[in-house]
Amino acid sequence: MIPFTELRARVLVAKLGLDGHDRGVKVVARLLRDAGFEVIYTGLRQTPEMVVAAARDEDVDVVGLSMLSGAHLALAPPVVAGLRAEGLDIPVVVGGIVPDRDLPALEAAGVAEVIGPGATADEVVAAVERALATRT
Repeated sequence: MIPFTELRARVLVAKLGLDGHDRGVKVVARLLRDAGFEVIYTGLRQTPEMVVAAARDEDVDVVGLSMLSGAHLALAPPVVAGLRAEGLDIPVVVGGIVPDRDLPALEAAGVAEVIGPGATADEVVAAVERALATRT
C-alpha cells in the first residue's frame, strides 16, 4: 500500500453515454487504486462536458473513459477537445470494445492510449503510466 504522504497521480474514470455496464470500470478503478493511484469515479451516464468539468474540478492527471457501447468515436474526441479548450494538458485513455479500424481516428483525436478487452492489471497500469509520461 502506498503511504498517503506520497504524491500520487490522480486518475478520473468515467462511463460516457448510455452504457450502463459498470462492472469493468469499477474493477479498473480498484486495480488503479491498488497500484497507488488516487482514483475518482464519476459514475454512469456522463456527458463529455461533465467529464471535462470533473477533470478540471478534481485537478486530475489522467482521464480514463470506459467505452463498451460502440460510441467511442462520438464521445471520446469531445472529451479530448473539451480538455484542450479549457487549457488542460490531461491525457485521455480509452478502455473497452474498440475495433482496430477505429484506433487511427482516436489517435488523431488526441487519445493517448487504448486498452482492449482482456487486458491484464499490469497492462492497464502500464497504459496509464505511459499516458502520464506524455504530459508536458
